[in-house]
Amino acid sequence: MHGYELIEHLPDVGGPETRVDVGNLYRVLRALEDEGIVASEWSAELPGPAKRTYELTEDGRRLLDRWAEALEGAQGVISGFLERYEQGKGR
Repeated sequence: MHGYELIEHLPDVGGPETRVDVGNLYRVLRALEDEGIVASEWSAELPGPAKRTYELTEDGRRLLDRWAEALEGAQGVISGFLERYEQGKGR
């Protein structure tokens, strides 16, 4: 997927209020590539001029899976806190 395509799909993942600075996106993608989390290549198969496309590496996929598991755990902790907070609010 190329950079602008990523920007178009971010609201699907992060919600409609998700905003991304294009310059920052490419800096982050480069840093992720340096760390072996994503790989990129130039693709002339898409309409228009050649575009750099990005894809998660196996290490990137494993990292994403661990991150999602950590977020699920945090979500449980936050939900528990909010439930206890609401129960004690009237005291």
